Amino acid sequence: MAAAPVRSVLIVGGGTAGWMAAAVLAKALGRALSITLIESDEIGTVGVGEATIPQIHHVNRFLGFDEKDFIRATQASFKLGIQFNDWARRGDSYIHAFGDIGMPLGMLPFYQYWLRGRAGGREAQLWDYSINARAAAENRFQPLERIGSSRLTGTRYAYHFDAGLYGKYLRRFAESAGVVRKEGKVADVVLNGETGFINAVALENGDRLAADFFIDCSGFRGLLIEGALRAGYEDWTHWLPCDRAVAVPCEHGDAFRPYTQASAQSAGWQWRIPLQHWVGNGHVYCSRHMSDDEATAVLLENVEGKILAEPRVIRFVTGMRKELWRKNCVAIGLSSGFMEPLESTSIHLIQSTVNRLISMFPDQSFDPVLIEEFNRQSRFEFERIRDFLILHYHANEREDSNFWKECRAMGIPDALRAKVDLFRASGRIYREHEELFTETGWLQVLLGQHIEPQGYHPVANILPSSDLEGYFKDIRTLIDRAVAQMPMHDEFIARNCATGQP
Repeated sequence: MAAAPVRSVLIVGGGTAGWMAAAVLAKALGRALSITLIESDEIGTVGVGEATIPQIHHVNRFLGFDEKDFIRATQASFKLGIQFNDWARRGDSYIHAFGDIGMPLGMLPFYQYWLRGRAGGREAQLWDYSINARAAAENRFQPLERIGSSRLTGTRYAYHFDAGLYGKYLRRFAESAGVVRKEGKVADVVLNGETGFINAVALENGDRLAADFFIDCSGFRGLLIEGALRAGYEDWTHWLPCDRAVAVPCEHGDAFRPYTQASAQSAGWQWRIPLQHWVGNGHVYCSRHMSDDEATAVLLENVEGKILAEPRVIRFVTGMRKELWRKNCVAIGLSSGFMEPLESTSIHLIQSTVNRLISMFPDQSFDPVLIEEFNRQSRFEFERIRDFLILHYHANEREDSNFWKECRAMGIPDALRAKVDLFRASGRIYREHEELFTETGWLQVLLGQHIEPQGYHPVANILPSSDLEGYFKDIRTLIDRAVAQMPMHDEFIARNCATGQP
């Protein structure tokens, strides 16, 4: 006999995590599911100027958002990738550009032919064959599905936006789809004495809210998943040692860049995220190597425009919940774990966890096998993102601070070591299962951090040298022509989706 369906969901916490979960559940499961969200206006969110990755298009399209309306509502700008400055060596700069690089030929990806060309003395940079990298270098932007009539893919982009405004945008959609918001603070979590499941949440005003299923979006506190259910937390600071960030907004200074910047400092790194009306800045650092006052001074010394607010310090522990789903509760957002924003994965992890929940949505039996699979997939995603972030820190040659020396000397996870060793030995990169970052993403960071392959795929040698040169030249010509016709980033926004007055 089938178990009773889940008919009510209670979400604890708002912000991007809570309201995205509410919006997607309401859209996917309809009004047959009663969804209530508890949040308090007295409790702030961590939300800052947020950088995203292209996967955000999936959730926005699923919810039916008009792109121009969404951009205006969130003061968004466009993002073609992330520029990394001073990471492997002081003076270095490279970009992790979204989208494809070059075009595959036969059975091989483009970069294998590029490695062959470089081994033969060609001096062209890998990023010369990326339309995103080329457009970013000139502060140009335009959405393109294809480059002309060729088979070359066009720009692949994400956004920079105000995370608080995005949360409000999601809330408007969710409430129009039937989600009920309750104002209040959680005073107690009521557990079933026999099963240990959550029965209800008690608020400070005396209200008691029961549900079949609970979603914890309460932030770092993890009121349900940790405070009540004791899921446990796995600390990864021995691999990702930064544990604090100080953030501040400022006015626009220099050019309106269509990319995020991540600039390494002596004990961490600094972000720069340009929105339409202001720029988000933050300094992520290790408190063992730098005090809050020192970190704030470094941040303020390196912003480009007039400061708009007082800097604020955010403390965190990089890692993940040992179980994202425990009993009848799933943690989403900061309550599930934290990855520092180096590769802009925070909102993606919210989105992917919500998608996984929809895929594995339970009945009231809360099958342990289903829960175990959810947690297995979640762990795989977190760990592969973790490894990608570790690569940025570990593969460095800096001698100017103990922080960077320690990062270089630390042991790294076996999966990351295997991927680095394989690339260094043979120039091969393989994407495992559904891991987030593609071969092209790994390639750019491996090369950007000066991990040099000793070889390349031997099949690349089959192409005659004259054909290889023509192949390279045609791709560069098409990209150069397309970029030259693009408007500047600020011009594109002004013509198509400017917010207006702040």
